[in-house]
Amino acid sequence: MTSVLWFRRDLRVNDNPALLAAVASARSGSDDRVAPVFVVDPVLWEASGPVRRAYLADSLRSLDHELGGNLLVRHGDPAQIIPRIARAADADSVHVAADFGPYGHRRDSTVEAGLGTIPLIRTGSAYAVPPGRVRKSDGTAYRVFTPFSRAWRHHGWRAPAGPAPADATWWMPLPDEGIPDVPDVAGLVLPPAGERAAWERWEQFCSTSLTAYADTRNRPDLVGTSALSHHLKFGEIHPRSLLAALPPSGMDAGADVFASELCWREFYADVLALRPDTARESLDPRFDEAMRWADDSGSDRRFDAWCAGRTGFPFVDAGMRQLRAEGWMHNRVRMVTASFLVKDLHLPWQRGASEFMRWLRDGDLASNAHGWQWTAGCGTDAAPFHRVFNPVRQGTTFDPAGDYVRRYVPELRHLAGPGVHEPWLSTEGGVHGYPPRIVDHAVERLTALDDFAAIRRTT
Repeated sequence: MTSVLWFRRDLRVNDNPALLAAVASARSGSDDRVAPVFVVDPVLWEASGPVRRAYLADSLRSLDHELGGNLLVRHGDPAQIIPRIARAADADSVHVAADFGPYGHRRDSTVEAGLGTIPLIRTGSAYAVPPGRVRKSDGTAYRVFTPFSRAWRHHGWRAPAGPAPADATWWMPLPDEGIPDVPDVAGLVLPPAGERAAWERWEQFCSTSLTAYADTRNRPDLVGTSALSHHLKFGEIHPRSLLAALPPSGMDAGADVFASELCWREFYADVLALRPDTARESLDPRFDEAMRWADDSGSDRRFDAWCAGRTGFPFVDAGMRQLRAEGWMHNRVRMVTASFLVKDLHLPWQRGASEFMRWLRDGDLASNAHGWQWTAGCGTDAAPFHRVFNPVRQGTTFDPAGDYVRRYVPELRHLAGPGVHEPWLSTEGGVHGYPPRIVDHAVERLTALDDFAAIRRTT
């Protein structure tokens, strides 16, 4: 028998249940060939932005190498391409990992219809616990993270699926159209892509940072995070594999906090699967219907300054410049930059989320949309809008020596120590062209709280 293995967000050959199912299906007959396929879907490709396109291209090259050069890449609508490949291969089945995203779910249903009598077999997913599995005792979904995380840990997850068979027969039933060429993005430096790079990064993190993770994960001036988010986004490594490698719960504080961070990713995926509209709309609809967002003549100018990292608030600007330089931003800084856009500039979270998705190499729809909503106060958090991050205090707390700011804001490298977070207090603060503050944080904080009080009255 012949099977088709359609890769999407599972660009690896180990711990890949769909791959193992495709190989097992092929071996159940006289012909044991498996056609591994990736479709460059214009809907997703155009929405990805230049950074994720570049990273995806690197990841596909790595996967193709692992498959002995046999990854079939085709360009176009999967609803047309996958049935065409299945017919050309005379396939008995098409294998995928389940996709719970709004577009992915619709796409797979359309492909399934186009396959006719050839089954589309879903095995595994991108999550340790697939969306929809963790529910309250009454069957409803969780809206707050902490009780979800307890139920998620109690539910548990399967052990890793194991390596790909060394003797699997990979082949191409149609001519390969090639991995797309991606122009270089000026100034952007991306890390190595692929499954091997993911495991190397994991091993480095375990040996240097995991034990102290609970204490260092909020420090952007230190190398304290796993930096695995892009590997998880593209499925170069599976969260189940990481969880299996951690010490038992309660044995290591850093490991427990790291598992909790993986759980946040799964929580947001669960929320989005149940409410696909929240990819673009607020979970609390009052924020879209009644919030007084800025729409004066200067709001676009202030948005552009935020995007470019020229707000005059060094911790915010360092984060936005890191985003442009690396296609990534430290999570603590993501919260601070998001709070600044929504609560200092009074602009809707959707504008910031779109900018992040354009530049993030780990841009995950569920995590990005609901991470923004958590900070904006319109999402799943139990303590919403009145939490307003002070960008100076956040900087002095989590970048106490100012090293993170100086790394990404060269105009301020002449300022020593924590004073870099308040350059306006120094007569030398603006000598190299660093801009003045575009808003007064104390004033804008009160405005934000007044705006929140106004929408509460609409309940």
